[in-house]
Amino acid sequence: MSKKKLVISSGAGISAESGIKTFRDSDGLWENYPVMEVASHEGYLRNPALIHKFYNERRLQLVNAQPNAAHLGLVELEKDFDVRVITQNVDDLHERAGSTNVLHLHGELMKVRSVRNERLLYTLPCDDLSDKGLETSEDTRDPNGDKVRPHIVFFGEAVPNMEAAARLAQEADIFVVIGTTLVVYPAAALIQYVRRGVPIYYIDPNPAAVPDWVTVIKKPATQGVADLIEILRKG
Repeated sequence: MSKKKLVISSGAGISAESGIKTFRDSDGLWENYPVMEVASHEGYLRNPALIHKFYNERRLQLVNAQPNAAHLGLVELEKDFDVRVITQNVDDLHERAGSTNVLHLHGELMKVRSVRNERLLYTLPCDDLSDKGLETSEDTRDPNGDKVRPHIVFFGEAVPNMEAAARLAQEADIFVVIGTTLVVYPAAALIQYVRRGVPIYYIDPNPAAVPDWVTVIKKPATQGVADLIEILRKG
């Protein structure tokens, strides 16, 4: 008998408990940087050195962070369900926790890509926290001699994995939203692709308004995922 498909849509709230800072936490500034200067294509063109500096700092923060109980709880659910994670987060905490099927909507912090050919991706080494491989600059080049940029979907750029994410939402037997305000599009639209009658759960300490058929678990991600596991195992 095949397992039910459990599709998770995760946002910043699931990583916040691991100490990963978000734009929202700092009222539109992240580490004192104006968001559009460090998260837009125009910002990259104006000041690529600043872009690389900013993302190098984020990488150092990430390699010192650890997956939390919410990440680990989703891995636990793989014993009973076909779990697919769609994440808005650029960190790799889902993968490091052990999730086997993760789709990143907004890119991956530990990767860079060729400016000339966006299909050429490179993972930065992080086994040694002092490894200079974590650091990139506007002069960093790939094996073909082309400059690289963060593998991040900047504001105003297309979200290449959105179609794949929408298909997963349509295929879900159970759909769960964790740690997101449901205001960042196109990711916020995923809930609209879920088939009528499919159970939907929404975990967030400050949830947005949702239809009454959505089960809201008004708790932080770690506590909410623990509740979700109990609910699903009873069901």
